[in-house]
Amino acid sequence: MHRKAIIIGSGIGGIATAVRLAIKGLDVSVFEKNDYPGGKIAELNEGNYRFDSGPTVFTLPHLVDELFKLAGKQPSEYFKYRKLDSSARYFWEDGVVADSYSDTKDFISELSEKTGEKPHHIRRFLGKSKELYDLTSDVFIFNSIHERTKMFKKSSLKALINFHKLDVFSTMHEANQKQFASPKVIQFFDRYATYNGSNPYKTPATLNVIPHLEHNTGAYFPEKGMYSLVKSLVKLAREIGVKFNFNDEVLKLHTNNSRVTEVESKSGIHNADYVVSDMDIHHFYQNVFNSDKHFRQLTKQEKSSSALIFYWGMTDEFPEVGLHNILFSENYESEFQSLFDRKEINSDPTVYIFVSSKQVSGDAPVGKENWYVMINAPENIGQDWDNLRNEARENILNKIERILGKNVRAFIEYEKVSDPLDIERLTGAYHGSLYGNSSNGKFAAFNRHPNFSRAFRGLYFTGGSVHPGGGIPLALASARIVADKIKC
Repeated sequence: MHRKAIIIGSGIGGIATAVRLAIKGLDVSVFEKNDYPGGKIAELNEGNYRFDSGPTVFTLPHLVDELFKLAGKQPSEYFKYRKLDSSARYFWEDGVVADSYSDTKDFISELSEKTGEKPHHIRRFLGKSKELYDLTSDVFIFNSIHERTKMFKKSSLKALINFHKLDVFSTMHEANQKQFASPKVIQFFDRYATYNGSNPYKTPATLNVIPHLEHNTGAYFPEKGMYSLVKSLVKLAREIGVKFNFNDEVLKLHTNNSRVTEVESKSGIHNADYVVSDMDIHHFYQNVFNSDKHFRQLTKQEKSSSALIFYWGMTDEFPEVGLHNILFSENYESEFQSLFDRKEINSDPTVYIFVSSKQVSGDAPVGKENWYVMINAPENIGQDWDNLRNEARENILNKIERILGKNVRAFIEYEKVSDPLDIERLTGAYHGSLYGNSSNGKFAAFNRHPNFSRAFRGLYFTGGSVHPGGGIPLALASARIVADKIKC
């Protein structure tokens, strides 16, 4: 008789864990409170427009391919993607525009030409970013850092010997200031702190590992948009026997002799040998496991940023805008002080514009475009979001029109807005924080919740709010860690 595993939540970490455990021979069921899978990776359909409403950057695609290969399937028969010629287009207020080309030589040449930074400074930085990844990925990304036995692995000892290279005691901004002369290039690489919702003026320079994923290994995009990743993995999961239970919220866990034994959902009580939570870890302890002790510990840590997103159906095409676009603020430090210190939105926020119809023709009608316009927002602590939304909308439109030199608002025929309140309601992200706890501290990585429970056997955790962190690659890595821990 097969042992039973129940996954709580169908975010990318939960789906990937379900696939891995089914391949290992377990009887796997996924319980999801919504009527659709994906968690933060979702989509919005309105008339003839389709919007990806979650993560929009896709790196390390081999982590997705790996799941299909483990199941004996050909990845391209389920999920197709291609490497982008440029990962993003960057705009500054003084009129400088730079493309982040996927070819490293072209990227270095472009950034150097547009900013005046010496090419060898950029090349040296990318080399250090790769070295950081090589030193840390096996230790901090693809393995648990909460098990003592892992610390004696060869890769762990190598990282320890080279600890000085991890740059733990400098902030990302301090390190970038030392490496570059151009304020634009410093700002360019400081931005990668936002990839896990953190502050470059507080987060350790170790996070300079992030640019490696985009500039050394490349940025990619799925042929049918980001949500096709979820659809493809759910299809695979069902084919290998995973059962999905939608509109079936998990309410409680039952335990016996320090072991999880049952899951109670809206549909009833279900036996389980293993339970893997893909919920936001705060909500898990607050609403399902009812542990005030764990919940209080988590809430003491600083939360990551959230987002304010405008979905705009545009009645024209804008050739000056690419797939991914960044319109930088003029005072970056002030922007992050607003986000993390004052818990407000700066009057001059950095604006991100994602237009999937540049790659997926069916995402907007012919001659039109679908704009996903996002700014970083603070966690929800009870702010007046109606007022913040209205002020931010005006500031965003003014900025876009100033930089592009066009009356953009005249072309908006459809609009939907999502704020931290919506994000918490739809995804369960505590306070709307997209990545759980921030990495604003020298040892923040070690403070992330482990992928297993020390108190209860058979209880595990995956997804962006636990180790190793948020974002698609790290959520997939957490699934690998959990599956490796469960011995069948």
